[in-house]
Amino acid sequence: MKLIFSRKGFDSSAGGVPSPLVEGRPISLPIPTRMPTPLTFGDLTEPIPTLIEQLTRGRHTRATPCHLDPDLDPSVRPRAPGWRGALGQLAAAQSHLVGQGVGVGDLFLFWGLFRPVTQIQGRWSYEGQREHRVFGWLQIGEVFSLGVDGTHAAERYPWLEEHPHSRPGWKENNTLYIAADRLMLDGRIAQRPGFGLFKTGFRLTESHAPRPSIWSVPDWLNPTRGGVGLTYHPSQRWSSSGTLEAAARGQEFVADITNRPDAFAWLDQLFAQEACLCESTHM
Repeated sequence: MKLIFSRKGFDSSAGGVPSPLVEGRPISLPIPTRMPTPLTFGDLTEPIPTLIEQLTRGRHTRATPCHLDPDLDPSVRPRAPGWRGALGQLAAAQSHLVGQGVGVGDLFLFWGLFRPVTQIQGRWSYEGQREHRVFGWLQIGEVFSLGVDGTHAAERYPWLEEHPHSRPGWKENNTLYIAADRLMLDGRIAQRPGFGLFKTGFRLTESHAPRPSIWSVPDWLNPTRGGVGLTYHPSQRWSSSGTLEAAARGQEFVADITNRPDAFAWLDQLFAQEACLCESTHM
């Protein structure tokens, strides 16, 4: 099985600020976009529109078009029958996934840049330090090649009509990854849906790191400790002390954890300690 650490949401270049940690809960803000999309931030449920306006100090408003992708949260929009999580990808990032053989059964772990926030007299503001944190997952149930005009996706799955990659105007390798119904780890069907959001997520940034891109990584991932490594990360980025200098470029970092029971044990622990926010909706 391939494990993909997938960078998503607001950061210093996409959106201009970190996504918020609200009482420890990561809320990944979908990025503003000029790409095809049917939605604005104002179309999403609160507190997202208010967080957007206040944390960006009006740089982005409720009228700003947004790229709701990955689409993992059933509560952020009214949903059509049959809806489930999906992720769109294209261009160089999609070519990388294809080159790594990513397909049905592989697992995306979504991460992004976060910072704690507080609300005083009705206004949100940042406090504390920035960090990289895993906030959600999607196990691939189907790979749907859409091409430059993705509108035919909604003919097959009407609930995909609002997904931004199901619009015209994309690159030829525009592709949609649709979630599996149930999570399966190492041949075992877990009592969880194939996609969702974590309550608090998993902090990647090392606790005393001077910047978010220094990660504390498990031994099964760290090649200096016998781990499998991660695409985009050559040997000089890894430390035998257990840290990784995460690459500034690239969206999809792939690790092959086939025949690595230590990696599956790590995933089991992650899901066991993180009852997902959408279990009650899908189970």
